Amino acid sequence: MASNAAAPFWRSAGMTYITYSNLCANLVRNCLKEPYKSEALTREKVHYTISKWADGKPQKPSKQSHPFVAS
Repeated sequence: MASNAAAPFWRSAGMTYITYSNLCANLVRNCLKEPYKSEALTREKVHYTISKWADGKPQKPSKQSHPFVAS
């Protein structure tokens, strides 16, 4: 079994890699100057489609758009 000394620091802090990378990305975006900051914030949104299923068949999909936030 590996010791905690060999573990990445984000794992030692109790984070997942996704949480760590999102934290770093947010810090970098907040440090940017305009117009780069506003451009980076627009790319932060996540677009996806949700299809509900009824009787084993997909219903009409609905498009969603939300800021990406990983927990």
